[in-house]
Amino acid sequence: MTKLSVNINKFATLRNARGGNLPDVIQAARDCERFGAQGITVHPRPDERHIRYRDVIDLKPVLTTEFNIEGNPIDSFVDLVLEVCPVQVTLVPDAHDVITSNSGWNTKQHKEYLKKICRVFSDHGIRTSIFVDPVTEMVKYASDTGCDRVELYTESYAREYHSDKERALEPYYKAAVCAAENGLGLNAGHDLSLENLRYFKSNIPGLLEVSIGHALVCEAIYLGLENTIQAYLRELKNY
Repeated sequence: MTKLSVNINKFATLRNARGGNLPDVIQAARDCERFGAQGITVHPRPDERHIRYRDVIDLKPVLTTEFNIEGNPIDSFVDLVLEVCPVQVTLVPDAHDVITSNSGWNTKQHKEYLKKICRVFSDHGIRTSIFVDPVTEMVKYASDTGCDRVELYTESYAREYHSDKERALEPYYKAAVCAAENGLGLNAGHDLSLENLRYFKSNIPGLLEVSIGHALVCEAIYLGLENTIQAYLRELKNY
């Protein structure tokens, strides 16, 4: 079964909008695990507009599932990850001023840089994943960096799902096959939802993990957090 890692950034966004500690991000992560999530993802950005660096440090001792920290490997991010030592770090090429992740790495252009960063994390026993667009060339060059996995950026799949889901899926299938051929594990994330997840999961070979935050939290407003996580787990079952 593909693992569900819940991105809890939106809980922190809501907390930060009002100040104080409501909702409690640490408790939200505990509850996600209690309701069945098999991992917790955070994406701390330098401006700390949602998850703060302090949150990341406070989360590590309380989590019982896989902890995944994603972000652009600037110096402060690298220092944070090495201090916390999560199970997985996902390298994302975010500019400092983007609202949300909007592209994968050009692994051909940045291969040597990514190789150096992956080596740093691997030397500390941290699994490395590189965020890439569904382009076989980018997957192939990622395999030269020494990373363990790639995470496919699924925004275009989600955007095109209603108009032509087969066409939307095609580049992801090819990227997944390429990842397997090059010895890489496969993750996916961005705009996956209860509406489009089952089709994606059912047709992408070797999918190990999905990271889902925005849609899950939005759906939880109507369904409740426990019901929503259980619904996602049902979508990820093998049928």
